[in-house]
Amino acid sequence: MDGRDLVRSVKAVGSVGAAQGLRTVRSAWRRRRADAAALPRPEAERARVPGCVTEVEPGPGGGIVRFGRSELRIFVAVNGAVFWGWDGAGPEPSYALAGGCPEPDPRVVLEPDTAGGWRVVAERVTVGVSRHGAVEVRTPGGVTLRRELPPRWWEPPGGGAARWVQRSEVAADARFFGLGGRASGPRLRDGTYRLWNTDPQVAFRPGDDPLYLTMPVQVVVADAGTHLVFHDNTWDGTVTLREGAEGAGSGHDRAGASVLRMDGGPLRCWVMVGTPARVLLTWASLTGAPAVPPAWALGHHHARWGFGTEEEVRRIVTGYQERDLPLDAVHLDIDHYDEHQVFTVDRDRFPKLPVLAEELRRDGIRLVSIVDPAVKAAPGNAVYDGGTARDAFVRDAGGRVVRGVVWPGEAVFPDFTHPRVREWWGGLYEERLGQGFSGFWHDMNEPTSFTAFGEPTLPRSARHHLEGRGGDHREAHNVYALCMARAGYEGLRALVPGERPFVFSRSGWAGMQRYGGTWSGDVATDWSGLRASLALVLGLGLCGVPYSGPDVGGFDGSPSPELYLRWFQLGAYLPLFRTHASLRAGRREPWEFGPEVLEHARAALVERRRLLPYFVTLAHLARRTGAPYVRPVWWPAPEDRALRDCEDAFLLGDCLLVAPVLDEGAGRRAVRLPRGRWYDTVTERAYEGPARVVVDAPLSRIPVFVRAGAVLPVRGDDGGLELEVWAPAAGRSGGGLVVPDAGDGWEEPDIERYAVRWQGPDLVVEREGEEGPAEPGRPVRVRGLAAGRGQA
Repeated sequence: MDGRDLVRSVKAVGSVGAAQGLRTVRSAWRRRRADAAALPRPEAERARVPGCVTEVEPGPGGGIVRFGRSELRIFVAVNGAVFWGWDGAGPEPSYALAGGCPEPDPRVVLEPDTAGGWRVVAERVTVGVSRHGAVEVRTPGGVTLRRELPPRWWEPPGGGAARWVQRSEVAADARFFGLGGRASGPRLRDGTYRLWNTDPQVAFRPGDDPLYLTMPVQVVVADAGTHLVFHDNTWDGTVTLREGAEGAGSGHDRAGASVLRMDGGPLRCWVMVGTPARVLLTWASLTGAPAVPPAWALGHHHARWGFGTEEEVRRIVTGYQERDLPLDAVHLDIDHYDEHQVFTVDRDRFPKLPVLAEELRRDGIRLVSIVDPAVKAAPGNAVYDGGTARDAFVRDAGGRVVRGVVWPGEAVFPDFTHPRVREWWGGLYEERLGQGFSGFWHDMNEPTSFTAFGEPTLPRSARHHLEGRGGDHREAHNVYALCMARAGYEGLRALVPGERPFVFSRSGWAGMQRYGGTWSGDVATDWSGLRASLALVLGLGLCGVPYSGPDVGGFDGSPSPELYLRWFQLGAYLPLFRTHASLRAGRREPWEFGPEVLEHARAALVERRRLLPYFVTLAHLARRTGAPYVRPVWWPAPEDRALRDCEDAFLLGDCLLVAPVLDEGAGRRAVRLPRGRWYDTVTERAYEGPARVVVDAPLSRIPVFVRAGAVLPVRGDDGGLELEVWAPAAGRSGGGLVVPDAGDGWEEPDIERYAVRWQGPDLVVEREGEEGPAEPGRPVRVRGLAAGRGQA
């Protein structure tokens, strides 16, 4: 144990108590011994590259290109996504794909290319394969979006998992986004990013990496177009990014570069090209439509580690009600468990939890329960005994059940990569439903096991079922939380078939959106943590997970009143709006920060409640199109380089542009507006974009703009749905989509389409239908008329 290991050991002991700290040290030694005995020992490796093309075999959607020492299978699917896999790797089995691999496009042809290479020609993309194995993704016009150089493998002479590296080049002007939840960003600067879901065990800031939810998903935006590339491999790896540079004068451009290094697993990937909206639509068709949360889950959530008792929960709820603060959900952390054992309740502190849940539900407030995967390893614990009887827990290479240390102490871990285990675990949520819980929050599911040294997870040699294929934790680690989310989601669908489940998870992987959303984890309580919160939500949305949000106010420490309020104002415009803090942090109730903060927080909560129909619309549109609620400002105009570099504002759907205040003491801020007319939603002053404008940002609010011509569904004074219409510029038209709330069941509501146009001096709002325009049929409130009648 070196000096750093000793520091980690002391921290672990201090965080979980002396006795548990000793168990932590023992657990770490067990993990090291298990890996030393069961994992292959380092030995000499043999390097390999594909070689030269030897033959080509056309096939559906593409074909197989054989080289001297490898082969490449490549095809274009009917949804426009391109797949290629080396050394016989196919698109399945895959935890990312929803419903299997899409059919190949029968119209695609494989034909000779220049210099002895070949190309696959489809409607929206051309893929060139050089004679040495480089793969180029091109637009139909022949512009190269991405060039994958010939890969290289390092193989053990006796066989086994091969390491590999894939080097790629993109345009000099390209910008990188994605890779899951990253605190740095949303634009990913030059650096190395690890692909290994990790609990940092401390509150994180920008630059801390990796975090809880990583994905080998890159979104690359350049003048020539946008593309998403997904390397479908769940093993540990790194991505090293370097942005390009355009040469000045007669100087040469330097291409942007991506270097992907993986410790094993298949070399296979999917690529989607087009506009950002088309790319995310194709990605959703491949990995699954995002789950639609219940309408109440789009309101305000309050959580705290340390509610303590039923009386304390009632006191907090009463505080919201007496101060006329909207509240939709209360989250109970691990302190409501009996000795931190999952699927239990401390009867001394919560003797009548179902009664409390029913009281809250009558007031429109739902209870949400934390659910950890770690099961206390103690005979007599019903979950442990049930899992033992079903052989549900992860074992090591010697057949012994793997043990770690988490909140309940010595713990074991269900193997969620086994369908039988998922079914068993999903049935356990019946106990939670019986206690009155309406939603579920998965935590510590990277999976995390406290450690005195090394990485805080299970041994890499631990064995997993992996849907019958078998394998170890090196392959299963990154999809562990994804499979747990599937278990919970499918279990709840079976237990309560008439309601949409509400599940969100700290960790996950590609395809996570099928089962719910996520939150940013334990972000540091400072201004850098506030910036990291926005970066995470934007990055996750571009990776296909539209429902996410941070711990408002940060997880650790006590925010200043100003920092808390600015975080609160940002959270009011994010999909998951939740206040939460650690056991030792300051409180997060709005009234704890003084009367001025309380007044301004109330205004933010009231506006969130007013915009709830808009969030419901965005949730249903995300399910149908894959488009995230929160989008970078370049979303409608990725060719605008100034917008590509904007990281301190975002679009909320098509209608709103939100410019949060991310700097201490700021009373004004600059905002980069996309093309078109934009109204300040408070002053109704109009601004013409593209432009950079400086606007007031008093402590009472953050700048929010609305697109001219927008039709915004809002909650009216009577609680019903109302249409807020913002006048288009003179001579122009507008419109919008509205998806009315159809309840929390599975009914798919119709999309209502509205058009807005000037007819002489009058603004006309019509609902579009199969039989032509009709009256809106809903209350309409028009704003921005004075500016709208002005010249465009």
